[in-house]
Amino acid sequence: MYVEYYGLREPPFNVTPDPKFLYMTDGHRTALNHLLFGIQQRKGFVLLTGEVGTGKTTLCRRLLEMLGADCHTALILNPMLTGTQLLRAVVQEFGIGGGGRDRLTCMTVLNSFLLSAGEAGRDAVLIVDEAQDMSIQALEMTRLLSNLETDSRKLLQIVLAGQPELRAKLRTPGLRQLAQRISVRHHLLPISREETAGYLRHRLAVAGGGESVRFEDEAIDAVHEYSGGTPRLVNSICDKSLLAGYVEQTAVIGAHLVRMAVRDLREAA
Repeated sequence: MYVEYYGLREPPFNVTPDPKFLYMTDGHRTALNHLLFGIQQRKGFVLLTGEVGTGKTTLCRRLLEMLGADCHTALILNPMLTGTQLLRAVVQEFGIGGGGRDRLTCMTVLNSFLLSAGEAGRDAVLIVDEAQDMSIQALEMTRLLSNLETDSRKLLQIVLAGQPELRAKLRTPGLRQLAQRISVRHHLLPISREETAGYLRHRLAVAGGGESVRFEDEAIDAVHEYSGGTPRLVNSICDKSLLAGYVEQTAVIGAHLVRMAVRDLREAA
């Protein structure tokens, strides 16, 4: 509704994990470097955690872009599976079938695929998003997958991304072998007030509205206060604020419009 009014190409504050909108704060840059380091150095496991809405999924999408076509990748978005179901999903995501195959067949097919990839000089990366929802059985399966290796290298690099509950789950006695194998870990924190200001400018510029609409300093203060520095909440508040600005026919978003947006969001919750 407000896109044409502000001269935008698209809504700047959608909550979908579109990598082109990723604003690289120091924290996000450090997280991405951890992910790349763990994969490139073939550490086997990399753990990325953060509260809801801090940008884990968007970072995983950016990681996939950076790995490119020279790397085989599999992305699991719904990890609420049994161990065998997860194995089948991994085989299917790598494009080597799976379907109704039994566990032994899937493991054999996957191992053969990974050996061929290694011989061709290509890495294979498995990313599991929302990993806090994984069952103990599914997490144990990832440990078994990490056993696929040669004498000199891990054949599969595994990224587990999830909410802080994942760290607590990994501390349970039954998963101590898996926890011991995770040598690269990073926890995403909320963004600062200054980063919030940069985040708003970046997303508006990417959407084509770098000069057509502006958030006043007091409005940015309010956005950061009400969102707590959580990017997903920043998006929700700013999207509503732009709609409020459209209703008032103004391209300058003040703090009163942000407060109005927050009130509407709370009433709708």
